Amino acid sequence: MSPRRERFKDQTDEELMALVQENDTEAFEELVERYQHPLTTFINRFLGPGPHVEDVLQEAFIRVWRHRQHYKTVAKFSTWVYTIAGNLAKTEIRRQKIRRTTPIRTGGESREDEAVDVVDEDAAPDEDALRSEIRTRVAKEIQRLPSVYRAAVVLRDIQDKSYEEISDILNVPVGTVKSRVNRGRARLQKRLRDLYEPE
Repeated sequence: MSPRRERFKDQTDEELMALVQENDTEAFEELVERYQHPLTTFINRFLGPGPHVEDVLQEAFIRVWRHRQHYKTVAKFSTWVYTIAGNLAKTEIRRQKIRRTTPIRTGGESREDEAVDVVDEDAAPDEDALRSEIRTRVAKEIQRLPSVYRAAVVLRDIQDKSYEEISDILNVPVGTVKSRVNRGRARLQKRLRDLYEPE
């Protein structure tokens, strides 16, 4: 473990942000390391793959540093940083009208409090091609969802955020979040019915 990781291993994100507000660059580097992968996954699955993912990620962290004094400890850091990344991603969609595909985890049907099922990572090698085809197909349908539904579904079913966290990130009521998730899932299930229903 590096000296930095050792120094911060027992500190919460919010405690790290308090240090960042005191211009502690090592605390900022620790936050970047903690959130780089999950935010990359979120942005990639929201926008689709491409160089814009790295651009949005970098801009999100730049804004965290630049606006560090605006952060209030009453909010979870994760909610704050996801809000920043989500807003940047939506701006990118509006600017470039991105319609690309990206692999996502998928599986069977879902009900209100269930995420889209995750594929079995221990599947036999001869199933890989089929699962890859399914991932690509579902990815295309995710990209076809209206952005409001896409954001809610990705945050709930890919990032495993609670409805309350998503409400804070998207700045809409919890009821609206649930409605968007359900409508997004319903659209996906309708378009992907042939994957799940026996012939």
